[in-house]
Amino acid sequence: MDLSRLGTPIGPRVRVHGGFANRMYRLDTDRGSFAVKELNVLDRRSVYRAGDVFRFERAAFAAGIPMPEPIAADGHTLVHRWVEGDKVPEEPVSPAYACEIGEILARIHALDVAWTPTTEEPVSRDWPELAERSRATGQPWAGELASRVETFLAIARFVGTCERPGPVVLTHRDIQPWNLLARAGRPVVLDWELSGLLDLSGELGSTALSLAKGPGFDDIEPAVFRSVLDGYVAAGGKLPPPGPSWFVFMVGGWLGHTRWNILRCLAGVEAGTGPDLALSHESVRNGLRGLPDLFGRLPALEALLDRR
Repeated sequence: MDLSRLGTPIGPRVRVHGGFANRMYRLDTDRGSFAVKELNVLDRRSVYRAGDVFRFERAAFAAGIPMPEPIAADGHTLVHRWVEGDKVPEEPVSPAYACEIGEILARIHALDVAWTPTTEEPVSRDWPELAERSRATGQPWAGELASRVETFLAIARFVGTCERPGPVVLTHRDIQPWNLLARAGRPVVLDWELSGLLDLSGELGSTALSLAKGPGFDDIEPAVFRSVLDGYVAAGGKLPPPGPSWFVFMVGGWLGHTRWNILRCLAGVEAGTGPDLALSHESVRNGLRGLPDLFGRLPALEALLDRR
């Protein structure tokens, strides 16, 4: 992408570290500050639909959704106006913040934006092979993976067979603490590139749980979880029936993210795009420990829905 349209730079691009999939830079010019994201196009888990996502973002921004202004997009680079705000820590947010996120989701789901459905990739079940390759290449977490192969196969079966009750909505799909800012205590929604169609229960469950917990699952705040749903209903949304489908998207997304990072680690080289190799190793360890914990807690998590 030709970035000259953004104005004359008043300094070099500055790398902003911490991205789980792509690489972000801040560019300051005589026309303002911009977030320039270089997309990982080498080994994406799915094809990036730059034009569709940009059109969706423009519609959301025009509707007043609190988010960075989308400036430009192509198949390799995204540009947004830089937004200052406080990072949202991975801990339970305030009920008021959670309620506003629920309201934002309802407003997003009410947007009338055309989107062509795509076929989801089947859930991979090659965990025994990945464990053997990890052992053969001396990965530092190979023993952990080998000891949990049966659990990961069970998780894959759950993701592949869990019924989704609908409706399917066009949505952000990745509202997590690391994709949010707090500006004057109110939400700003970042990182829309995973936008697409999703079963409503999966979007609500993933969002509400991520905002109601810390890094693990021992400090879930039911009041925060319910505040997301209360905000959704207050803004005109209708909740789907309770069940495991509320959490299958979070489980499946984490499963795919862990597998993708395993493959990057098995390659053993620093890729030119995407997360640093050290971050991929960290993501694998987090998945190997956190996913079995999440999977084992599904009955308790479903109980959160019974308290609505």
